[in-house]
Amino acid sequence: MFLRDTYEKRRMALKQEFEKGLILICGNTLLPMNFKDNNFEFIQDSTFLYYFGLNRENLFGVIDIDNDEEYIFGDEITMEDVIWKGPQEKLKDQCEEVGIENLRPLSHLSNYIQATLDKRLPVRFVPIYNPEVKIEIGECFGVTAKAINTYASAELCYAVAKQRNLKSPEEVKEIEKAVNITREMHLEAMRKAKPGMKEYEVVALLENVAKSKNCNMSFPTICTKNGQILHNHSYNNTLREGDLLLIDAGARLNNGYCGDMTTTIPISGKFSQRQKEIYSILVEMFNRAEELIAPGITYKEIHLEVSRVLAQGLKEMKILKGAVDEIVIKGVHALFMPHGLGHMMGLDVHDMENFGEIIVGYNGEPKSEQFGLSSLRLGRELEDGFVFTIEPGIYFIPELIKKWKNENKFLENINYLELERYMDFGGMRYEGDFLVTKNGGIRLGDTMPKSAEEIEKERKEAFSN
Repeated sequence: MFLRDTYEKRRMALKQEFEKGLILICGNTLLPMNFKDNNFEFIQDSTFLYYFGLNRENLFGVIDIDNDEEYIFGDEITMEDVIWKGPQEKLKDQCEEVGIENLRPLSHLSNYIQATLDKRLPVRFVPIYNPEVKIEIGECFGVTAKAINTYASAELCYAVAKQRNLKSPEEVKEIEKAVNITREMHLEAMRKAKPGMKEYEVVALLENVAKSKNCNMSFPTICTKNGQILHNHSYNNTLREGDLLLIDAGARLNNGYCGDMTTTIPISGKFSQRQKEIYSILVEMFNRAEELIAPGITYKEIHLEVSRVLAQGLKEMKILKGAVDEIVIKGVHALFMPHGLGHMMGLDVHDMENFGEIIVGYNGEPKSEQFGLSSLRLGRELEDGFVFTIEPGIYFIPELIKKWKNENKFLENINYLELERYMDFGGMRYEGDFLVTKNGGIRLGDTMPKSAEEIEKERKEAFSN
């Protein structure tokens, strides 16, 4: 993926955060779909990729601070591997390419960890999510898989997050590759989706773009005419005139770096007047967030400012009433955007969220418990080198609207009579990927259609044949 020097410097920087003990970085295993030899697609753990760069299963990286040694624990390629998977580069040679001279059999890992624990030295690792790895490391510690994460090191999570949150120029270059492939995926859907098609046919079109570039998906694609359902992974609906199609999808490069975009397109080719009115508010929200990106501002501040734009827009449409600041402070606007404005992005599409949002997105500061604001994944102060998403949305969720109305919630701020005219509207979201620099924010990737007019221009191709 990168030069040997990159991995050596990353491990050295991590090592300097601690005085003694072991740092254990767990790779991933293959996981069976239904029996041992029929596995889900292998995805390497992103922290392992960051420090050791090896994209194969059943590997564990160890940084021994006291002895100033670094190890990979894993088994060398066997003849069985060659028979089933073909000739492969020796694991020893792969290790040397990332600066690791010490390769040990996987069976030696448990004794190495136990010897360190016997000396009462710390063995630090980040929270484990892979069930097979939980069992493996749990046995090393003499605890159950269920209990192993109680031994995970918050101190190590903070140290890793401090490094990984700041993207190097070579990382930004890789992320931008993923973003541009993601862009092509969305443009393909914009140009090909037509009335009468099934949602799954659009999914096939856009995912084929990723596959044709030797990429996988960053996450399961969201492609739905029911945009008010935030993470809808059902694709069985037929697209009709007047529908809005919300697509949230991204490409993942073989080296792990991800892209993530959301677009909302009118199936008729043009937005209706009502759709365009709401969409114009959405674009204002996105633009306001983009204007505010700078080192030193917190993303929570940007989220709240974008929420004011939403509240003002809906107030002008007579759906909301009262002072805009009051609406936002009370969280009334969250009826229409019950999620956060964005998240960190890199080797994971939600970068390092297995560490917990408090560590990655808040740097230890507490999160709000208010509805909507509690779903803001990133709230911390932005720094030069951060990569994250901006993804405002506007949704009309009938079940939630009915619930609030039946509970007489915020009657002083919500015009339910006017709001009920939008119960069949659905939802829309727009998302782009950004880099923080000392001069402000840079949207990564080539120019992407954003305004209603730009989207409609791309849609013309769907109706040209």
